[in-house]
Amino acid sequence: MAKKVVATLKTGAGKDFAKIYRAVKNKKGSYSFKSEIVPNDNIKAQFKG
Repeated sequence: MAKKVVATLKTGAGKDFAKIYRAVKNKKGSYSFKSEIVPNDNIKAQFKG
């Protein structure tokens, strides 16, 4: 199943998107990672905001 998603993102309109991971701090003080699929034009804006 994961291979199908990766193959889809590498061809066609999928090249216009990127998967990013952000570290998010919890209330307890530990970190977890949040993943998002965003357009290539908005990658830097997602990390700033």
